[in-house]
Amino acid sequence: LASLYLLLRALRGGAARGDQGEQVILDGSNVMHWRGGTPDIATVRAVIDMARAHGMSPGVVFDANAGYLLFDKYVDDADFARVLGLRADRVLVVPKGTPADPTILAAARDLGARVISNDRYRDWLGDFPELAAPGQILRGGYRKGALWLETGAPDTPG
Repeated sequence: LASLYLLLRALRGGAARGDQGEQVILDGSNVMHWRGGTPDIATVRAVIDMARAHGMSPGVVFDANAGYLLFDKYVDDADFARVLGLRADRVLVVPKGTPADPTILAAARDLGARVISNDRYRDWLGDFPELAAPGQILRGGYRKGALWLETGAPDTPG
């Protein structure tokens, strides 16, 4: 809970420190599998770069086992941040035994942010009905070796 609070505080205060643009939360454990289904930290870096290029200010949340999948060892927030070129307060590794999904979704709700992931979060729709809104989850991946990311503006009530 304390880590989520710190991530939210960092993301909310980002504009004051030069992180301008729409806040987005990357589901790091999902995004790292986008290229060929194999975990790759370079894929997460590429999505961060693409989000920034589209004027977004990304934060990343990982499951506790992400470091083991990527580096064969536990990796904490600060270590992931160094590898990704982000400030440590923009990365969160959830505690062991805790699913990242509710943390990602709570952060997105609290910030009014969208989520970058190919997960449809079906198990969480009851708690987070806003996920059903078009544009709330930005999908992406690789086609013919090139990264693509949905970046359209969120739908606004008409």
